[in-house]
Amino acid sequence: MKTSDFFYELPQELIAQTPVEPRDSSRLMIVDKVSGNIEHRIFRDLTDYLEKGDCLIINDTRVIPARIYGVKEETGAVVEFLLLKQSENNKWECLCKPGKRAKIGTKFTFGEGLVDCEVCDVTEEGNRIIRFNCDSKEIYNILDKIGKMPLPPYITEELKNGERYQTVYSKELGSAAAPTAGLHFTEEMLDRIKNKGVKIGKVTLHVGLGTFRPVKVDDVTKHKMHSEHYYVPEETADLINETKKNGGRVISVGTTSTRTLESVAQKYGKIQSDEGDTSIFIYPGYEFKCIDALITNFHLPESTLIMLVSAFAGYDNIMNAYKTAVEEKYRFFSFGDAMFIK
Repeated sequence: MKTSDFFYELPQELIAQTPVEPRDSSRLMIVDKVSGNIEHRIFRDLTDYLEKGDCLIINDTRVIPARIYGVKEETGAVVEFLLLKQSENNKWECLCKPGKRAKIGTKFTFGEGLVDCEVCDVTEEGNRIIRFNCDSKEIYNILDKIGKMPLPPYITEELKNGERYQTVYSKELGSAAAPTAGLHFTEEMLDRIKNKGVKIGKVTLHVGLGTFRPVKVDDVTKHKMHSEHYYVPEETADLINETKKNGGRVISVGTTSTRTLESVAQKYGKIQSDEGDTSIFIYPGYEFKCIDALITNFHLPESTLIMLVSAFAGYDNIMNAYKTAVEEKYRFFSFGDAMFIK
């Protein structure tokens, strides 16, 4: 299967630049993965398609204000840092612009002396490894003061309220991008879902910017996925197993929750409590081991995410759904509309 098989024409004006208000007023396309039939609804109508005994699995990661600007100690030059992933000893992998100013051993200061760092290493991809000179937990408080929300490159308008790039249930700090399928939920809608007899379980997967990385190879199978850290608590594993046992559906909110659950199911042959890193790559031909339905946004052409939803709903069904979405002028990508694949 070729990367170009997942291309579709998207008019620039359909790329959503701002979120809709309220959150649950975005449009919702219902796609039947067996028949390919399509319905057009509003996101708050999702509750009509959920049944007592189902469980909804959400990703409670929280985006950190990961874009910061450092001043080079020797020259005063300003360099943009985009923090991607934290590791031990308060080290972070990050993107730097311009990278040539961030050589190993170079020191930078941030927030007019609030914190400084040193460049420790350079990865194979050219990313920098830096170490901050503060407590590993204190860095999050500092980022709240000096950092900016790392919006995707296709969003050019400034976000007035940073919380609109967070889900209402975000909790665990660590993502460089939002799990955008969850942005449509309100607290009230989640209450309505619970009142219907649908249980909600949480997983954590910290989303890296690799989620926006283009597939640069012609042969899909040759693409190397980025790695992301995940955690599945015991209560969520128990909920999923109980739901399956009772004939209910496991409904994944987003590709991040999907990748988490499928990684664990692939690793153990079942769902259980687990923590680790995953670089699972799901594309047509993959046999799903856990999820039964999927809530997701509309993804970039030729991306690993459109490949994942094609694997779940069927290639022809998804390409037809995307063609329909363009014709019906749905809003695309992070702040865009949603799809429920059942």
